[in-house]
Amino acid sequence: MSLSAREPVRLDEMTCMLRSKNAGTFTTTFDVIAADEQAYARIEASEQISPEVLAGLYSVAPEEVEIHWIPALRAVKINIPRPCSTGAPADRDVYGCQQHAPLAGLRI
Repeated sequence: MSLSAREPVRLDEMTCMLRSKNAGTFTTTFDVIAADEQAYARIEASEQISPEVLAGLYSVAPEEVEIHWIPALRAVKINIPRPCSTGAPADRDVYGCQQHAPLAGLRI
């Protein structure tokens, strides 16, 4: 896929890996690995991976969102608090593996 056009592209179309999982009982973590250097640069420059945007997607406070950019791996690691502890009666995704869907649809 050529990213030269400035039309917005879904985040999941720019990655070779996009997943979510538990990072302990009270945290969900997301791994975003760009398909190539050009995609990574575009993701970073878009400012769509920000505490404010992610807080809106996941109904958490912006100050609760942790974002770690790892250029050498073309990766972004994101951590947010879970709405309830893993395995609690209200938990709808015990492994946290279904939580990346809103992130996948972000337009970059």
